[in-house]
Amino acid sequence: MLFTYHALDKDGHEREGTVEALSMDVAVSTLQRRNLIVSSIEPAEKKSILSIDLGSFKSVSNKEIVILSRQIATLFQAQVSALRVFRLLAAEVENKYLSQVMTEVADDLQGGMPISKAMGRHPKAFSPFYVNMIRSGEESGKLSETFGYLADYLDRTYEVMSKAQNAFIYPAFVIGIFFVVMILMLTMVIPNITSILISSGQKIPIYTQVVISLSNFLIHYGIYFAVAMVIAGFAFFRAMQTPKGQLFFDSIKLQIPFLGALYLKLYLSRIADNFSTMLASGVAVVEMIDTTSQIVGSRTFEEILKQAGEEVKAGSSISDSLSKHEEIPGIMIAMIRVGEETGELGTILDTLAKFYRREVSTTIDTLVDLIEPMMIVLLGLGVGSLLASVLVPIYNLAGAIN
Repeated sequence: MLFTYHALDKDGHEREGTVEALSMDVAVSTLQRRNLIVSSIEPAEKKSILSIDLGSFKSVSNKEIVILSRQIATLFQAQVSALRVFRLLAAEVENKYLSQVMTEVADDLQGGMPISKAMGRHPKAFSPFYVNMIRSGEESGKLSETFGYLADYLDRTYEVMSKAQNAFIYPAFVIGIFFVVMILMLTMVIPNITSILISSGQKIPIYTQVVISLSNFLIHYGIYFAVAMVIAGFAFFRAMQTPKGQLFFDSIKLQIPFLGALYLKLYLSRIADNFSTMLASGVAVVEMIDTTSQIVGSRTFEEILKQAGEEVKAGSSISDSLSKHEEIPGIMIAMIRVGEETGELGTILDTLAKFYRREVSTTIDTLVDLIEPMMIVLLGLGVGSLLASVLVPIYNLAGAIN
């Protein structure tokens, strides 16, 4: 059961947060073991809507976790105690939410909780992959190396994801501006020109009539259309939150020409990198597959990995369990099989991860090179067609008058 509390520490500073315990008495005892003087405590479920913890709306960026992991690894290598490490970093990080998380982790450590369990209580900051890696580091006694692996892995992931996201920022911006300009022209410019054409009594070409009809529609029904689009967008968003919706959307993404290949390589890169990093940290194969399924970012590949994990539990090899799914390329399966047979699976997976990262980078560069000229042509055709549809009749009218 989760409880929220307000308390004072030994220095007289106010503290607040949540603690999980079987009962309120156990929660109070837990807080007292952390040298806190409890001023108030209540079940989290009884909090009103108006008093929802604003921390639920806060987040920690991947970049911040990378820097944090580097700092933790360095401090552990310097033989600084775990409790001291988290106390120091709680005071140093700029993100207030992350600072609060680090403070609570330090409080849990002071109460005797393992680092992995203390971090696992903050899923918005530390993913299941991160927590499982820390748990493996605790079991193997290689925490400093594990934090170093995590920082390297998150750094690689951040680089790939940033490049993928940045590739779509410019096209999205230009397309957004294009639609704004088109709407302004159809609602403010075209109506004035339309009145001139209609008053002239000249026969209006069919393509001009289409533009005029579109203009009239936006003027008279534009607000209803906008409301309908918002409702449809909200309904689509809610549908995408369901497992079936996510599975459907992910399958569609993988079938989009060119973009589908990019998404496939991105997910394969993530899977190979996760496998390689977790194996290097000594994580068990079944746990490695299960954890990767939770953070791969695709419902399609999540289902594939879950099925593979069940087969591995039953005694199947990784390569055999993955070979039953057509989404996994044959080259990847063949290399994993070689790694299993030679005992060099970690090295093979690292090679695969590097290969797919290069493929993602190359695909993104090619996509960007193609998008820019295509956008210029399409936007030129769009604006040119709109202008021609109104300028040609005006030109004809001027010629008739002369």
